[in-house]
Amino acid sequence: MLKNDFFYIQSLSDDQGLISAVVRFDPSHKIFDGHFPGQPVVPGVCMMQTIKEIVETARDGSFFLQKADIVKFLSVIVPNKNDAIQAEIKYTGAEGEMLKFEARLFKDDVIYLKFKGEFAKQI
Repeated sequence: MLKNDFFYIQSLSDDQGLISAVVRFDPSHKIFDGHFPGQPVVPGVCMMQTIKEIVETARDGSFFLQKADIVKFLSVIVPNKNDAIQAEIKYTGAEGEMLKFEARLFKDDVIYLKFKGEFAKQI
């Protein structure tokens, strides 16, 4: 997993169907040796995994991506320039059931990722 290695959660709240978090990516992580040398950017799949791990941390469980309706990468995250990225995840679903969600990674008025789908809780 990527949490506490590739990215770190600085703050996290889960309030009535809305998870809010602030994350920082480690610009010295070995992923950036290949993605891309001299011009590091956070891989899209890592952005998606970050959302999943934020949900797992907030909801205290293990989930897998059941369905992805929308995945839009709108801007690149340059880790040594973009610190303190915000995550917002709106979700519905009862404890132990499927979580339908709409998520975004952003900073100020720049949106990096829009992601909509369903997570299923692993038992």
